[in-house]
Amino acid sequence: MERVSWRTQVLSKHLQQPPSQSPLSSNPCLSYSPPELSERFDFETKEMREILDAHNLQDRDWLFGLIKQSGLFNPRNAGGRVFVSPNYNQSMEQQREMTMKRIGYLLDRGVFRGWLTDRGPEAEMRKFAFHEVIGIYDHSLAVKLGVHFFLWGGAIQFFGTKRHHDKWLRDTESYAVKGCFAMSELGHGSNVRGIETVTTYDSNSGEFVINTPSESAQKYWIGGAANHATHTIVFSQLNINGKNQGVHAFIAQIRDDDGNVCPNIRLADCGHKIGLNGVDNGRIWFDNVRIPRENLLNSVADVSPDGQYLSAIKNPDQRFAAFLAPLTSGRVTIAVSAVYSSKVSLAIAIRYSLTRRAFSLTPNGPEVLLLDYPSHQRRLLPLLAKTYAMSFAANYLKMIYVKRTPETNKTLHVVSSAFKATLSWHNMRTLQECREACGGQGVKTENRIGHMKGEYDVQTTFEGDNNVLMQQVSKALLGEFVAAQKTKKPFKGLGLEHMNRASPEIPSHLTSSTLRNSQFQMDAFCLRERDLLKRFAAEVSQYQKQGESKEYSFILSYQLAEDLGRAFSEKAILQTFSDVEATLPAGSLKDVLGLLRSMYALVCMEEDAAFLRYGYLSPDNAAAVRKEVTKLCSELRPNALALVSSFGIPDAFLSPIAFNWIESNSWSSTQH
Repeated sequence: MERVSWRTQVLSKHLQQPPSQSPLSSNPCLSYSPPELSERFDFETKEMREILDAHNLQDRDWLFGLIKQSGLFNPRNAGGRVFVSPNYNQSMEQQREMTMKRIGYLLDRGVFRGWLTDRGPEAEMRKFAFHEVIGIYDHSLAVKLGVHFFLWGGAIQFFGTKRHHDKWLRDTESYAVKGCFAMSELGHGSNVRGIETVTTYDSNSGEFVINTPSESAQKYWIGGAANHATHTIVFSQLNINGKNQGVHAFIAQIRDDDGNVCPNIRLADCGHKIGLNGVDNGRIWFDNVRIPRENLLNSVADVSPDGQYLSAIKNPDQRFAAFLAPLTSGRVTIAVSAVYSSKVSLAIAIRYSLTRRAFSLTPNGPEVLLLDYPSHQRRLLPLLAKTYAMSFAANYLKMIYVKRTPETNKTLHVVSSAFKATLSWHNMRTLQECREACGGQGVKTENRIGHMKGEYDVQTTFEGDNNVLMQQVSKALLGEFVAAQKTKKPFKGLGLEHMNRASPEIPSHLTSSTLRNSQFQMDAFCLRERDLLKRFAAEVSQYQKQGESKEYSFILSYQLAEDLGRAFSEKAILQTFSDVEATLPAGSLKDVLGLLRSMYALVCMEEDAAFLRYGYLSPDNAAAVRKEVTKLCSELRPNALALVSSFGIPDAFLSPIAFNWIESNSWSSTQH
């Protein structure tokens, strides 16, 4: 009852003002003080940003400035600051046209120069950096560019040969050609091998003929097809002399230079979406569309003028795998952009929580900052630690992508699949938590976070459904396990070398120092991965012994497959974090990264039921992990502002509640 009485007094003080006090006079609840005046900065945020962004910082800052300079990017004043973000009150048609106008602005200023015509890791990393900055501004703009450059342009680069490079790449870079990428169909998305579009060869005319044989074969969700694209990459079954040679890629024109739809092509709009309405997703039907023989992208296979099918890769499975290469670049850009989306939402939510107060601890005391509540720390700071970890993972993924070789393609496929799923899932969870942590302000479109949920939700299913990707990861790990068992050779690759050593043991009693020890953390993650891999292999084998096929046995073992995919991904992320940490000298920067690494590792242990389910942690040790996470929250709290400031995101790309939210909501702000 005493608690109820006290709360009644507190609420009464909020509702009743003394007669002498103006209702608009300042009080601790309603005054804004920049958090920089009171928060600690124990390390150099510029140095931390260099570690997080890792490359092309000057290029990034140049592009941030370029965007802020133009009225095309919808600058608006709030609380004495200028913010830039798209106007989502516009119609779908208006948003699409603004996307193209922004592309034109960036094109004229040389942003895309060399995106397809320059070669080498440096050029690719510069392209990634620019794409990341654009994504921080607007996901629609980034996706529209991703389809044109990474998917259409990437397909020509990877599947095409010199004749295609010479004819198409420069025109693509200058937007003389506007490309799209027609792989998904109404009836087949993740199952690319099952697509129904059919292409035959007419040896009399030297042309391929493309057909949509059924409604389920219509190309669906094709970014750019509804309004702007002039050409598309068509993925289709190739039928030569009555024999299906599997999925191949062709170039087809769908509009002329004046924007008119080409003969025998039918186009329709996919309509309004929950987000990404600046991207014109469309549907395509092909009715006996004839294209030159040279429009087959022929780096993997070709058809001679007289209709003979030619390929150096005789195995159809290997040939199909070669055709999926461009999807790797899509997964890489999705994983990276998911991290930057998480950074934006955390920077906004944490800055807001360092200035917004709620409730007082004593009847006459000041109200408490949101981030000084342990519960609020528990909501945001573990997500902050995970975002740091995933930043390092995304940088690692970019690096193995730009340095890829035929020998590393398997690793790239597995890691990109795992990281795309894990990072995009993390982003959606982070956006939701940050939205809630901002209360009603998180619902306002101008504050970005709530709207970003709709913009980024698609990441969990496009370029590969996350659950399917994680099953691919587990299937690849199972393949490595079975091969090692058969050949009696040590594990090599995919980070499985730890399987060659004795199984690590978890101490029966975990102290604080043990829990924060990087070797213990890696041992725990390795123990989980190796045990789940063995359990998964045993379960699949058991189903096969019962007469089930290999494929169906794998499907029946989906729960262990999901657990294993998560274990692989989280261990790989922890490894990238440890690798970064190992490069730093002793000091405050390394100290705070040590706290973040421990937070990441322990939160993963706490959240994955596998640690308790399979006995890697005893109930007492699981309780110790949970208690340690709470302690880490309190230790990271003083550095919260410095950690989000280290993201290097300019103020203009955040939102009003990240700064003076009282001024931006004042009566005077409504009079302009």
